[in-house]
Amino acid sequence: PAPPAPGPGPARSPRPLPCGACAPPPDVASASSSQLFGLRHLHLGLELRPEARALAGCLVLELCALRPQPSALVLDVHPALRVLSAAYRRAPAGEPPAAACPLGFRVDPFTDYGSALTLSLPAALQPHQPFQVIVRYTTADGPAIWWLDPELTYGNAKPFVFTQGHSVCNRSFFPCFDTPAVKCTYSATVKVSDKLVLMSATQSTYLEDEGVYQFYMEYPVPAYLVALVAGDLIHADIGPRSRVWAEPCLLPTAISKLSGMVERWLTAAESLYGPYIWGRYDIVFLPPSFPIVAMENPCLTFIISSILESDEFLIIDVIHEVAHSWFGNAVTNATWEEMWLSEGLATYAQRRITTETYGAAFTCLETAFRLDALHRQMKLLGEDNPVSKLQVKLEPGVNPSNLMNLFTYEKGYCFVYYLSQLCGDPRHFDSFLRAYIEKYKFTSVVAQDLLDSFLNFFPELKEQCVENKAGLEFERWLNATGPPLAEPDLSQGSSLTRPVEMLFKLWTTEPLDSAAAASSVDLTKWRTFQTVLFLDRLLDGSPLPHEVIKKLSECYSSQLDSMNAEIRIRWLQIVVRNDYYPDLYKVRRFLENQVLSAGLKSLHLSVHETCA
Repeated sequence: PAPPAPGPGPARSPRPLPCGACAPPPDVASASSSQLFGLRHLHLGLELRPEARALAGCLVLELCALRPQPSALVLDVHPALRVLSAAYRRAPAGEPPAAACPLGFRVDPFTDYGSALTLSLPAALQPHQPFQVIVRYTTADGPAIWWLDPELTYGNAKPFVFTQGHSVCNRSFFPCFDTPAVKCTYSATVKVSDKLVLMSATQSTYLEDEGVYQFYMEYPVPAYLVALVAGDLIHADIGPRSRVWAEPCLLPTAISKLSGMVERWLTAAESLYGPYIWGRYDIVFLPPSFPIVAMENPCLTFIISSILESDEFLIIDVIHEVAHSWFGNAVTNATWEEMWLSEGLATYAQRRITTETYGAAFTCLETAFRLDALHRQMKLLGEDNPVSKLQVKLEPGVNPSNLMNLFTYEKGYCFVYYLSQLCGDPRHFDSFLRAYIEKYKFTSVVAQDLLDSFLNFFPELKEQCVENKAGLEFERWLNATGPPLAEPDLSQGSSLTRPVEMLFKLWTTEPLDSAAAASSVDLTKWRTFQTVLFLDRLLDGSPLPHEVIKKLSECYSSQLDSMNAEIRIRWLQIVVRNDYYPDLYKVRRFLENQVLSAGLKSLHLSVHETCA
């Protein structure tokens, strides 16, 4: 969002979408009646009460029925959200809304991650007749809203609150059609004392005399991408359309890591996939309690502050969220069963961007590291596990967040990479993806939309029936369990991956020549991804002979102590897996430091007990 500024007037009035004629595909994770209605716009009136760890809200939905005389409107909610009242009013186009009439409502169980709010509607409601529903509610400690006491922040000064909507958490933030198949514009007014507020919106205004923030998202987004953060935050510009927000003690580090970089990545992405449509690309760094590494909220990426410690992981994670601006935010998977349509395509785009900005060798190194992790996860879960499919069957009651795994990202990436190779030139595939974005932006799609578009864009491939190539059928890619049917050629990264393979071989070949292994490489000169790839492979080979782990500790332990957390945690996992007691005290020290930095002091005793 643009920076809050005193008094330029309210955000632009909503420009609602016309009522759609087509119903979205069914979503087993949503209790809502989204298939019966067209959602044009939603408005949130919010009052944050950090001291009470509560939020008071007023939701206004602008809708129209897609079928004659629906008897009820069903919205997704959560047991943490308490509905106080509901009302209905007609809202004819070009006229002031009519007076509101109370609506009867009830809340029914749905799953352990949500409930169903049923609102009784007037009998005379006609198709495509605009109307509004107003719901007043309060919500407290639901899965979407994270209330942090001051001691849980880096600055230890003020309370902090943020929301996290993915996948189905925002139904505890506000009543909604909580499905990626439904998109609409949104606006919000937020009142809170003594805090700066940001949202995933294209426009923002601060009314100083009223102490109210106003936000407006002019492009349609699914419910899970409505996001809010409030706390002791300050900002600095790091490019012509980007700034970083962070607690004051973190801002200098964030500036030093990202100044000038985001614009470079955005420019590279635009050269591949067309204009960046969201206006600003800002980043807010959140306390260590943030439950994931990063979230692609449009205009305002949320990212965990601890990632600042590792330059290479920071680069990859931010570029991945940049890629989501096209794949995931502009064009979204219509159901959580095909999450790879966002994550697999974003991972492919991320690697095209890193190839353009950092070269093919670096991209291949990072890909090798991630594919190693994919095969590690497959070994743990088993090749027949249904979650290894790209088109996963989501059973009723199963939380879609359980489908967030490396198959979604890396197997999805491998399929997209395979499609790019069918074209013969990745730049031809870039052209297809630009056309795909242009055709489907601001909508939600299923896999068949992508694949039909691909074959129509490349008629020569359609004539060759590439979708039915033996062993590599598109249907098999989507529905077979197990590893990817084909993996990318990573030979362009051999200058970076070969030293890792050589060092691993030196340390695992019997008899051990520890002097030769120790003198062959200076780890301090390696890239982070080389070191973590080496350590991951040692971890995969553990338990190691005692002589090997002893010599590894003598050679590398002190060096690794000064490296970033991504490296240290892998070495300490090796220590634990091999029961290497001389270094076990470092495990306790690392855990204590991480616990204290996250402010989770209640876990401190548990750490001591675990390490003991």
